[in-house]
Amino acid sequence: MKKFTSLKSIPAYLPIVNIDTDMIIPKQFLKTIKRTGLGKNLFHEMRYDDDGKNIDNFILNKSPYNNSKILIAGNNFGCGSSREHAPWALLDFGITCVISSSYADIFYNNCFKNGILPIILDEEKIKELAEYSKRKEEIEINLKEEKILFGNNELKFKIDPFKKKCLIEGLDDIALSLEKSSHINEFEKKVKSARPWIFND
Repeated sequence: MKKFTSLKSIPAYLPIVNIDTDMIIPKQFLKTIKRTGLGKNLFHEMRYDDDGKNIDNFILNKSPYNNSKILIAGNNFGCGSSREHAPWALLDFGITCVISSSYADIFYNNCFKNGILPIILDEEKIKELAEYSKRKEEIEINLKEEKILFGNNELKFKIDPFKKKCLIEGLDDIALSLEKSSHINEFEKKVKSARPWIFND
């Protein structure tokens, strides 16, 4: 997992509430277990018409938002089923930070496990940032200091210290387990010595 410390981008503003994981990545694209290749199908039903052509007025089909790394969304983002393909699709498209007033719990936690920073702000602050999106101006996310910089202004946000550490150090669940490999090996040695029959072929 890539380390996350700071990020600059023109944010894409998608002011739709209750965007569920099926809207983020529809069920027909869930056959893969790979984390790559899903970006082209992100928000598929909103991005493409019945013939597979781009819907020009959808935000992520417009320049410069088609290169946005930050998505500003409506409240209750990521509700619905618990599919991990949703953060995979966002990440594969290039989005590494989502800003919303609330998230579904499972989606929120899955973001951290995949290198995406989900920021929670109240609606008034989100409206402030949305103006910078409309003006096609960059904002900056500083995770270490837990703040968003835009123009001459800044907004503070809060993040769980452990989740913050994982993002900054690029630690997913596997990496966290590997950090304890010496303890795991020591435990296995003790078990093998005390109960050798467990390890017999």
